[in-house]
Amino acid sequence: MNRDGLADFLRIRRAHVTPAEVGLPDGERRRTPGLRRQEVAQLAGMSIDYYIRLEQGRGPHPSRQVLNALARALMLSQDERAHLFHLAGQAVESPRIREDVPQSLLHLISFMEEVPAYVLDARYDILAWNPLAGALMGGLDSVTAENRNVIRWVFMSPDIAEHLDDEERGRFARASVADLRAAAGRYPDDRKLQALVTELLALSPHFAELWSRYEVELRRQQRKRVTHPVVGEIDVICQVMAVPDRDDLRLVLYTAEPGSPSHQALRDLRQLTLS
Repeated sequence: MNRDGLADFLRIRRAHVTPAEVGLPDGERRRTPGLRRQEVAQLAGMSIDYYIRLEQGRGPHPSRQVLNALARALMLSQDERAHLFHLAGQAVESPRIREDVPQSLLHLISFMEEVPAYVLDARYDILAWNPLAGALMGGLDSVTAENRNVIRWVFMSPDIAEHLDDEERGRFARASVADLRAAAGRYPDDRKLQALVTELLALSPHFAELWSRYEVELRRQQRKRVTHPVVGEIDVICQVMAVPDRDDLRLVLYTAEPGSPSHQALRDLRQLTLS
C-alpha cells in the first residue's frame, strides 16, 4: 500500500469535485475549492476521523468496499478508480515492466505495410516498430534505446510551450502525463520509470506542472497531426490498443481516412521506404 500516494490522490481529487456535482449545497463561502473532508466522508458513508487519517497517510488498509465508496464520492473515472485501487494495494498486476516483445506482435506490425505501427511500453519507450513508423517518426533505427522515449521527446523539445498551446498536441501531452501517472501507480517499484519521472520533474517545468495535477487516464484513441520533412503534414488517428496478457505493452497504429490527402501521403512515404 502506497500511503503517501493514496493521501495525495485523495486530497487532489477532492479539490476537483464541486458540491453541486454531488448534489450538495454550496453553503457559505469556501476558502478552498472542492469538497470538504467531512463532505467526502458523508458521501462515502464513513467517519470523518477515518477519512482524515487516510488523507494524512496514517489510516488503516482500506477495504475494497471503502475504496468503492470513495470512488463514488469523488466521482472517479474508470481509470482513476483503477489507480485508487493500485495505490491501496488492492489491484493485482505485474510488479515490473518487461522489455521483451512477443514474437507474434513483431510479426503483426511487420505485416502492416501501409500502417505505421509501433510497440510502446508503460514508460513510453518504443520497443519495436515497422519500416513505415520508422520513416514517419524520423529514423528510429539511428536513435539509441535510451532516447526512444516519446514523453522525453515531447517535454525536452525546445518548442514545448508552443506544443502545449496547440489544441491537439497539447491534449496529447497532457494525456501522456496522465497515462504515465497511472503507470507509476501500477509499477511503483520500476526504477527506470521512477528515474524518468525524476529526470523530467527536474528538467521540465511544464512536465512538473502537469504531473502536480495528479490526473490519471489511460491513453486511447486520439487525433494527431504529424509533419514530415518530405511528404508534409499528415492527419492521423492514433489508435492505442492493449496487448493481451501484457498490461505493460500497447500497440500504437496511425491510420488515415481512406482516399484523403493524408492517406496518400502515407502511401508516398511507404514508396520512399521501398526505394
